[in-house]
Amino acid sequence: MNKSVLILGAGLMQGPAIRAAKELGYTAFVVDGNPGAVCASMADVFNVIDLKDRQALADYADLINKNASEGKNGELAAVFTAGTDFSASVAYVAEHCSLPGHSFEACLNASNKVRMRGCFAAGKVPSPDFEEVDSEKIQELILRAEKNQISFPKVIKPVDNMGGRGCRLVRNKDELQEAVTLAVKNSRTSKAIFEDYMDGQEFSIDSIVYDGTLTITGFADRHIYYPPYFIETGHTMPSTVSEKVKNELIATFALGIKSLGLQRGVAKADIKYTARGPMIGEIAARLSGGYMSGWTFPYSSDCYLTKEALKVSLGVAPDFIEKNRVSIKWQPHQSVKDMEQPFELYELKPSKVSAERAWISIPGKIKAISGYEEAEAVKYVKDVLPRNKEGNQVNFPRNNVEKCGNVITCAQTHELAVSAACEVLSKITLRLEPHNKDTEDFLKGVEAPDEKGFPPSAFDVEVNWNKVKDIPQGQKISLFMPEEFTEKVLEKRDWNHCTLKQVISRFENMCPDHKPLEGKTFWKACLRGSIQAMLYIADN
Repeated sequence: MNKSVLILGAGLMQGPAIRAAKELGYTAFVVDGNPGAVCASMADVFNVIDLKDRQALADYADLINKNASEGKNGELAAVFTAGTDFSASVAYVAEHCSLPGHSFEACLNASNKVRMRGCFAAGKVPSPDFEEVDSEKIQELILRAEKNQISFPKVIKPVDNMGGRGCRLVRNKDELQEAVTLAVKNSRTSKAIFEDYMDGQEFSIDSIVYDGTLTITGFADRHIYYPPYFIETGHTMPSTVSEKVKNELIATFALGIKSLGLQRGVAKADIKYTARGPMIGEIAARLSGGYMSGWTFPYSSDCYLTKEALKVSLGVAPDFIEKNRVSIKWQPHQSVKDMEQPFELYELKPSKVSAERAWISIPGKIKAISGYEEAEAVKYVKDVLPRNKEGNQVNFPRNNVEKCGNVITCAQTHELAVSAACEVLSKITLRLEPHNKDTEDFLKGVEAPDEKGFPPSAFDVEVNWNKVKDIPQGQKISLFMPEEFTEKVLEKRDWNHCTLKQVISRFENMCPDHKPLEGKTFWKACLRGSIQAMLYIADN
C-alpha cells in the first residue's frame, strides 16, 4: 500500500487519529493552524494551515495528489478529523477529491447550530425552541425581556464553537446582555443561538453510520456542574441509565442523524432525557472530544474506535465493529413513535467501566504542583493528563477549556472506576502564588452582577465565627477547628473530591511550621477555596 490520509488537527485529541492512520499503513499528512501543536511531531508530514480555510486545505490535498502522480508520496485515500469542530472542512476537501464521507451540506448542518435546529424542526426531531441572535439583535432581546416577553431560564451559545466557549445559562433578564454579548464574541460568524433550557440528565453518544446502519460506539453519562456555566467535570462509560431510556435516546439520536443528512462517517450527540422524553442538544459530524472516543471507549471496550472510524472514511468496512456489535431494537419514545426507523441499529457494548474526571482550580497563578506521582500510583488509573504547569494563570472554569487537567480510570465495576478517579483527583494540589488580586477577589466572594453564586465555595458550612480561635505558629490546625466541623461535616467534598478532613490533614503535612494564623480568616478561606486557599493564606 502506498496511499495517504489527510488529518485535520494536531492537538492532543487528534493524536489517536494520526496513530491510527500510520498503524493502517498510510502516510499521515497532518495540518493545523498552530505550528506548535502538541501532536505535530507524530505526523509523517506536517504543515501549518488554518482549518477554517477550506480552499487552502483543498489546494493542499491537490498538491498531495500531484506529488503522488510524480511518485513522491501516496495518493490521498481519506480526509479525517476527531475532536475538532471542522467536520465541514473535512467534507469540503473529501468532496473536492471524490473521497468517501458525509456530504458537505450535511456537515454544514451539523456545524452550525441554527441550521441544525432547522433540520431537527423539519424532521420533527425533539430539540429546544430557538432563535438566532447577532450583535444587532441584542438590544431587541433586552427590550423584550424588560417587557416580560421572554420566559427564563434560557441558554445562549455560539452557533459554531465547541468546548463550551461562550455557552451559559441565562437565568433572568439581568444576565441577558453580558451572556449574549459573550456568545456572539465567541462565534466565528458573530452569531449565537438563544434557546429554551432543557432540564434533565445529560448523555454523550458516539456512533458510526454507513451503508444504512448506525452503530453506537459509546454511550456515557455526562457530569455537568457550576451554573450559570455548563462545565463537564467528567463522564462515565457506560451509562447507568435503564435500557428503556437508553433505547429511547438512541432512537431520537438516529432520527436526528437522518434529519441532518449524515450518511457515511461518524456522529456524536449531546442529548438529555427530559420530562417530555429525549431532546437533542446537538449532533456533530465528528467523534467526541473530552477523551471519550480516543480514551474511555477504547479502555472500556478494547475497540480502537478512531481506527474503525478512519476505516469508514477510507471506504472499507470497520471489521472489528462488525464482528463484535450486537443488534438494537427500535424502541422510540412516544414523542417520535410514529416516525419510521431510519437505520438498522447496532451497539458495540463495553465490557468494563471507564471514568474520566477533571480537576479544577480557584483563580490565581500556579506556584507549585504536587501529587502527580501519588495520583499515577492509584489502582485502576490509566492516565493523568495535566493541562497547566507552574507559572500558568488559572481560573475557576467558565468553559471546558479552562479545566486544569483530567484523569482516566478503568475497572470492572462502576464503583471501582469512579472511586479511583475521585481518589486520583484528591491527591493533586495546585499551590498558588501569594499576593494575587484574582485569588483575593475569589476569597472575598467578589462576583459579577450576571454571575450570582459563581464561582461556588468548596464547602457549604455555617459557622459561628465569634467562637473561632486563632492558631498559634506551628500548631496543628485540627486542634483549632470550628466546633461545627463534626464528623459528618468533615466528610463533605470539594470540587476535586477531597473531603474537608483530607484537606485539613494535607495542610498539616504541607505546612507543619506555618506562621500564626488568624482563625476566622483561615477557616473562611478553607471553606471558600479548600486546600488551595488554606495554603494561600499561610503563604501570605
